[in-house]
Amino acid sequence: MMMYRLKQILSVCALLILGCIDAQAEVKARRTEDVIYGRKHGMALTLDAFQPEKPNGAGLVFLVNGGWLSSKDTPLMVTIRPDDYAEYLKRGYTVFAVVTSSQPKFTIAEEIQDVQRAVRFIRTNAGKYGVDANRLGVLGASSGGHLTLSLATQGGPGNTDSPDPVERQSSAVQAAACFFPPTDFLNYGGPGISGVGQGPLAPLQVAFGPQALTEEGRMKLGREISPIYHVTSKLPPTLIIHGDADDVVPLQQSEAFVERARTENARNVELIIRAGKGHGWGDFWRSTEDVKAFADWFDKSLK
Repeated sequence: MMMYRLKQILSVCALLILGCIDAQAEVKARRTEDVIYGRKHGMALTLDAFQPEKPNGAGLVFLVNGGWLSSKDTPLMVTIRPDDYAEYLKRGYTVFAVVTSSQPKFTIAEEIQDVQRAVRFIRTNAGKYGVDANRLGVLGASSGGHLTLSLATQGGPGNTDSPDPVERQSSAVQAAACFFPPTDFLNYGGPGISGVGQGPLAPLQVAFGPQALTEEGRMKLGREISPIYHVTSKLPPTLIIHGDADDVVPLQQSEAFVERARTENARNVELIIRAGKGHGWGDFWRSTEDVKAFADWFDKSLK
């Protein structure tokens, strides 16, 4: 009986090992590291490209950003984590993990410029990576979610007069998905409550730059960098997932954005509310139900 039980256990272990090998094989991808998509102040802006074995022709721009901090692999900052992209790679998406500049050296407004540059670069080089330039999605979380919605609302035509071929390309995306994004810094949690380096975001005041030091500057900057003030009927399909117990980025931020989008007749926008969830839950980028919701959204929007 003991030998029989041992054989059973060994059989189960073998199946588990084979399952892991099969899962890894399913998401096997070619990684190209440190691709320079732009330069600023003598600094290279880089991304890592992940190309699946069986590409579906669409690309996903994954914004590596949290607290408006970004890094390829620096501890205590948001970094590139290939395992987070497994489901998307398995479905055939080419993933571009985009590292932006970071506060305190660079401001939120400058980071918005970074992600626009990244999309222009990817579109310029779409053929090289085997993706359709008109099938690009973007995703991120928290400040990365803010940058995601900034692209969704402000992405547009390039400068046709620019000597740089990248800058002549559009920064528009065709679909967006994000977790708990700030959307309206002038009404952060309620009408008239400023989040432009104030209130809950006071610890991140430096990220907003010197404009945030005066009332006039805060009002101007708040409108400039808040995605909600740039929503039009041309908003691409957008999905937001937000917890109703979030005390860092109030659920009101996502609710107000969706309401504005529908007011502007941007109909393909949805909000999924996670009951009892705060600002992030566990390893949310590997949450089966959430990642599946995002992947399904891109399947529908970028087919």
